[in-house]
Amino acid sequence: MFFKRIKAKSSQKFLTTVLNSRTKNFKSGKIESVGIIFDYNTFHDYDFFKLMFTDLGLSINSLKFISLIDSESNKPNSWDAFYSEDNFDWLGHYKNFEVNEFVNFHFDMLISYYKPNSYELNIVTAMSKANLKVGLSSKDKRLHDLILDINPEDVNTFKIELIKYLKTLNKI
Repeated sequence: MFFKRIKAKSSQKFLTTVLNSRTKNFKSGKIESVGIIFDYNTFHDYDFFKLMFTDLGLSINSLKFISLIDSESNKPNSWDAFYSEDNFDWLGHYKNFEVNEFVNFHFDMLISYYKPNSYELNIVTAMSKANLKVGLSSKDKRLHDLILDINPEDVNTFKIELIKYLKTLNKI
């Protein structure tokens, strides 16, 4: 119990440090690469994102997914990247190759398609080197540049709103 509180406190401190060190240098231009992070237990419809972005003119190769799962033993059979709470040390730093590769890739846009306020999801979002960060959760407004406060199950509203804002920002 005591160690869980220490881990939570140090993890939150690390997240605050990462968020405070972020510089927002928005680049103009169209979106060419998209990273998508989500909680596999609440949403795992890859095809929705693939279809939406291919309709917008992006190739499937320009999409990269990463998902939080319960534990490594429950890892689904898929070609996409997964990580779990076990991949974090007690200070809140990740120790997973797939997470490291994902956060260091310079995406034009990152979509954080999750609603629960989970440290493991938030730290990957915060550490990502994406140019534009779009999210569903409004718990910590420092995480995202654009927040669409909708339910993850409401994919049609998400698609309509995202396309509307991307057109307004001249990103598509």
